[in-house]
Amino acid sequence: MKWLLRLVLCSVAVLGAGCASHPAAPTPSSTETKAQQATAAATTPLLLISIDAYRADYFDRGLSPTLQALAATGVHADSMQPSFPSLTFPNHYAIVTGLVPDHNGIVANTMSDPELGKFSIGDRKAVGNGLWWDQATPIWETADAHGLRTATMFWPGSEADIEGKHPDYWKPFDGKVTPDQRVDQVLAWLDLPPDQRPRFLTLYFDTVDHAGHGYGPDSPQVDQALREVDAAMARLVDGLRQRNLLDHMNIIVVADHGMASVPKQNSILIDKLIPMDDVQAVTMGVIAGFNPKRKHDFNAIEEQLEQPQQHMHCWDKTRIPKRFDYGSNARVPQLVCLADVGWRITTTDYLAKHKGKVSLGDHGYDNADPRMQALFIAHGPAFQRGIRFHSFPNVDVYPLMAHLLDIPANFNDGKFEDVQGMLKPAPATTP
Repeated sequence: MKWLLRLVLCSVAVLGAGCASHPAAPTPSSTETKAQQATAAATTPLLLISIDAYRADYFDRGLSPTLQALAATGVHADSMQPSFPSLTFPNHYAIVTGLVPDHNGIVANTMSDPELGKFSIGDRKAVGNGLWWDQATPIWETADAHGLRTATMFWPGSEADIEGKHPDYWKPFDGKVTPDQRVDQVLAWLDLPPDQRPRFLTLYFDTVDHAGHGYGPDSPQVDQALREVDAAMARLVDGLRQRNLLDHMNIIVVADHGMASVPKQNSILIDKLIPMDDVQAVTMGVIAGFNPKRKHDFNAIEEQLEQPQQHMHCWDKTRIPKRFDYGSNARVPQLVCLADVGWRITTTDYLAKHKGKVSLGDHGYDNADPRMQALFIAHGPAFQRGIRFHSFPNVDVYPLMAHLLDIPANFNDGKFEDVQGMLKPAPATTP
């Protein structure tokens, strides 16, 4: 596989000059500067916050004054492009590993693995099984290996025993925990004695995503969810200010993807196109995946679906367009169908079973579509103040965080040089 070859080449290169395609952070120009940066990195916490499904242009609604204040005194990107598919688990893991889903192993919210069986985000046993996640190393593991304590307040992957390890402090996901309670837990971790206090923390909010799915991105319910999350962010900012931490820690606020409106009637009934008993259906929705069944003619089914279809495109995994960077992982189904934005792929039986109830908003679509673009704001002593930054892929966040924590980045698909410009210049050296 192409990415595996790159990994081998990069590993060899580490023994020499390093991997040219993923350069390390620039070397300080003097011993004094390097010492200054090392001291700052050793004492500056990094908090990574995800507001699930906070579409980039939600910011312009004026309903997030706390985020607007952070952006005004920090960095606000035009948008951040999710990895494909623009789904929750694949993109959260892409952000903390720097690897696109095809390389990090979390290729969808619902997956099938020849050895592990089935995975879905609602299956607590599967979500907590580190074998699903160990194709990549999340940044909390690398930080911990370099002596930094870590804490995750809900982040996909953080409750799994990846290579037998967890963050130092973590919580199993519980949707009943309110945004304020999540904030209070992060603040409590920051109140720990210095030798126990985490240097890297995560915080996760899912209110905006739920409202978007249930009512659509243009609904008053989404606007209300934006207000609620911003109120929780205000609680966080006030708590950090009281602890004299607001200007002495780095904060990165991201979303995993955006959200598109999907009218109720916009359903592609896949069972009207192929006999469902002849395939193994791995996943349905915006992106649908099918594997062969023994003693059935899968080639004929592929040939049929790869013909031009209304409101969707289908490909054998070896023929998925290169720009999606998707299809080499064994967990990617053999046949992948992607709905056009604003449509869903489902079956007659599913609609009947759920009495026609469907999500009025969804994501997972083409990651280049404007409606899939995500929020990015950064604030803190490492970042420039009050700048608008260009768009970039979400895998770039990983090498940025490794730089901020002063730890080596593992092999990744991100490029530090894409985001280096949002950082303050290194201190001037004395001749």
